[in-house]
Amino acid sequence: MRVNYVSNALGIILTDISVFTVIPVLVALYYKEWNCGLSFLAAGGFALFLGLIFKFKDKKHANLETLNDIKRSEALIVASLSWIIFGFIASLPFILNGFNVVDAIFEGVSGITTTGATILTDFNIPKALLFWRSFTQWLGGMGIIVLFVAILPQFAVAGRQMFFAEAPGPTEEKFTPRIRNTASALWIVYTTLTLLCAFCLWAAGMPVFDSICNSMSTLSAGGFSPNPNSIGGYNSNLIVFIVTVFMFIAGISFITQSKVLTKFDIRPLWRSEELRLYIKIILATAIFLASILYIKGNFSVGHSVSAAFYQVLSLATSTGSSSENYHFWDLDAKLVLFFAMFISSCSGSAGGGVKLTRWLLVGKYIKNEMYKILHPNAVMSVKIDKRVVSNDVLKQTLFFMFCFFIIFALSALIITFKEDNLVIGTSAAIASLGGIGPAFGSVIGPMGNYSSLSEFTKFVLIINMLVGRLEIIPFLVLFHKDFWSSR
Repeated sequence: MRVNYVSNALGIILTDISVFTVIPVLVALYYKEWNCGLSFLAAGGFALFLGLIFKFKDKKHANLETLNDIKRSEALIVASLSWIIFGFIASLPFILNGFNVVDAIFEGVSGITTTGATILTDFNIPKALLFWRSFTQWLGGMGIIVLFVAILPQFAVAGRQMFFAEAPGPTEEKFTPRIRNTASALWIVYTTLTLLCAFCLWAAGMPVFDSICNSMSTLSAGGFSPNPNSIGGYNSNLIVFIVTVFMFIAGISFITQSKVLTKFDIRPLWRSEELRLYIKIILATAIFLASILYIKGNFSVGHSVSAAFYQVLSLATSTGSSSENYHFWDLDAKLVLFFAMFISSCSGSAGGGVKLTRWLLVGKYIKNEMYKILHPNAVMSVKIDKRVVSNDVLKQTLFFMFCFFIIFALSALIITFKEDNLVIGTSAAIASLGGIGPAFGSVIGPMGNYSSLSEFTKFVLIINMLVGRLEIIPFLVLFHKDFWSSR
């Protein structure tokens, strides 16, 4: 690992992160929240100062303008450290506005990782802070590295390593000749959909400020809302319907969406096995839940369908917002929702969790292995969208799944012992690792918060959120001794 390359890349990213703190300053000025505005200037100044230290730490390489030959291992550490440092910077405005340090870091990391778990018990805080919560989710939804690959010339060639270090999914698909063009196209689609969502929410009667915050949280699959009762607090069926539609869109690969919108070709939609599975499993789960709500919950047909589709999509895509308090639903309905927390969304989407491509690969791999038991001489291959998946990708996928559930089980066990509550331990573990946010129970359920949990538990959840957002592999690599051999 070449320390100067890592240091310069981090310096470039951090100096540009400081620019984004100016936007909530403008919000603070509009609402005359002078002290809050100063806290964002301080956070931006710290990010700029830290970035300059990283960038010019080694005078010998201070004029390094390009990072085009950055290695995979170097890209991994840049991506990992960028998210960790950005999480701390995102927490600074909360700390400077009087929040407990651990709570502030929890809220900041929950924002950038689009988890949506909150420690807020009182939403009567400055508007700029409410905006910052949603804005950090919006930045994290597509990925801060993807953003900088799109806008920074220094990552013109190195962008490919950086791009896939941040989102190491089972495939490394690109649809334009240059990865920078890919990143730019993704952000154009992402921004356009966010603006469209905000307009629709405003047209449906939501206040302008709330429509902007909720649209950023919805398209990022984050779930933060300026309303303490989430989307259900607006008491509007039309708003629930709009958010449901955009949550569904947020769960679809933005690469697939970009192909459709930039090439005016809808064929990638029905050609994608993952998308077809996404539609089928969401429909099946939501219809099953609606049946339970109608039969056992005494819901009307329309209410049961609306509530079921909203909550299944919210948990499956890891958005985590709520249209109503499912804490009071029947146990059977809660079990369906717990299953939905493991569904996940498509690869390349804003959603967290396992990703449906991995479930698809594992399912096909198991099917092939069962067939080989009956036919030992058979030569089988796993295909996705009629393309053969390499053994290396299969091994990495199986390793990811193993690590995911090991981390889930360990963190659930630790939290259960610490909080002396199995429901909190199990649901908080998957809600943080999968980037979902709200969990189950009266404490951390859809209308609850994480403020009453111990600081140790919050620390475990912070790690889970970062590990889940980095998709585990880059985080695990950091602990290998060969990774830290530097020059």
